[in-house]
Amino acid sequence: MGIRRKIGSSSSKNPPILSHEFVIQNHADIVSCVAMVFVLGLMFQWSTSYASLFVAIQHNITEVFNDTDVPDVTTYTCGLSDVFTIFFYMLVCIIVHAVLQEYVLDKVNRRMHLSKVKHSKFNESGQLLFFYLVSVVWGADIALREKFFLNPSSLWDGYPHTKMPFILKFFFIIQISYWLHILPELYFQKIKKEEIGARVRYSVLHVIFITGAFATSLTRLALFCLVIHYLVEAIFHFARLMYFSDKNEISKPAFLAWAGMFVGARFLTVTIAVLMLWIKLGKAENQGFDRATGNFNSPLLRMNILGSVCFLQAWMMWNFITFQLKRRRENRALAAATTSGKKRETRKPKDKKAKKDEKRNGKKEI
Repeated sequence: MGIRRKIGSSSSKNPPILSHEFVIQNHADIVSCVAMVFVLGLMFQWSTSYASLFVAIQHNITEVFNDTDVPDVTTYTCGLSDVFTIFFYMLVCIIVHAVLQEYVLDKVNRRMHLSKVKHSKFNESGQLLFFYLVSVVWGADIALREKFFLNPSSLWDGYPHTKMPFILKFFFIIQISYWLHILPELYFQKIKKEEIGARVRYSVLHVIFITGAFATSLTRLALFCLVIHYLVEAIFHFARLMYFSDKNEISKPAFLAWAGMFVGARFLTVTIAVLMLWIKLGKAENQGFDRATGNFNSPLLRMNILGSVCFLQAWMMWNFITFQLKRRRENRALAAATTSGKKRETRKPKDKKAKKDEKRNGKKEI
C-alpha cells in the first residue's frame, strides 16, 4: 500500500534515505512492510508459531463438552503474550491513520484552506471522531450480544471475569493499540511542541486505565465506561469539525449537547464505579487477592481503583469548568470589542459634521 506524497511542496523533494524527513514521508509504507513480514510469516511452517504470536489473539482456552450437541466454547484470558499482539495492531493503527489522513482529511483540508493551527486540530478531531464512532458502535454491539445492557448485574455477578469471548478481548487489544499508536504519530505528523503535552496526556491516561481494567478482570465495567465516554467525545469532535468548517448553525447546538452530556457522563461513570466496586463487590464472598485466578477483590485494591476513577472524573470536570469559564470570558471580550468598534464608527461621522459647522461659524464671524 503506497501513500502518495504531496506534490508541489518542499516535502516533495527526495530526502536522504533513513533521514528524519525520509522516515516521516514514507512512514506508512515502512510500517506496512513491517506488518507484512508478520503476515507472510503465517504462510511458512517454520515461522508460523512466531508470526501467530503477533497476529493471532493469544491465551485461548477451549472447553470441550462430552455431549455432541453442545459445541466447544473458546474463551480468552489476558497474559504477557498480549504485548506482541498489541505491537502488531499498533502498526495496523498507524497504517489506518495514514490512509484516513491521506485520502479523506487532506482532501477536505485543501478545499477549506485552514491555518496551520486549525489544520492540526482539524486532523486531530477527524481522526478521533472516526475512532470514537467505530468504538461506540463496536462496544455497544458487544454489550448487546453479551446482554450486558439488558442485565446490568452481569457487571459484578461471577467476578472475576477472567474468561472473555474473542470479540471482547479483541476490542481491548485494539483500544490499547490505538492509544499507543498516537505516541509515534506525534513524530510522524510533526506535531508542534505546544500540542504534544495534551496529546501525550490523554493518550497515556487511556492506556493506563484501559490496561488496568484489562489486567484486573474489570473489562465489563471498562466497556460500559468507554462507550459512555466515547459517545460524548464523538459529539465534541463533531462539533469542532463543524466549527472549523464555518457551520455555526450546527456547531453551536452540538457544543451545547456535548456540554450537557459531558457532565452527565462523568456522574454516570462515578455512579457505575461506586455501585460495582464499593457496594456489590464489597458484599461478594470471594474477598481477597489471587493473581492466579485473576481475583482483585481486596478492599485495598478496590479503594485504589475506585479512587483513581473518581479522581480522573473530577480532574476532567475541573478541566471542563475552566474551559467553559475561559470560553465565556473570551466571548465577553469579543462582544465588548465589537460594541466599542460600532460606537467608534457611529461617532466618526458626527465629528466630521461638527468640524464643518465650526468652519462655517468661523467664516461667518470673520
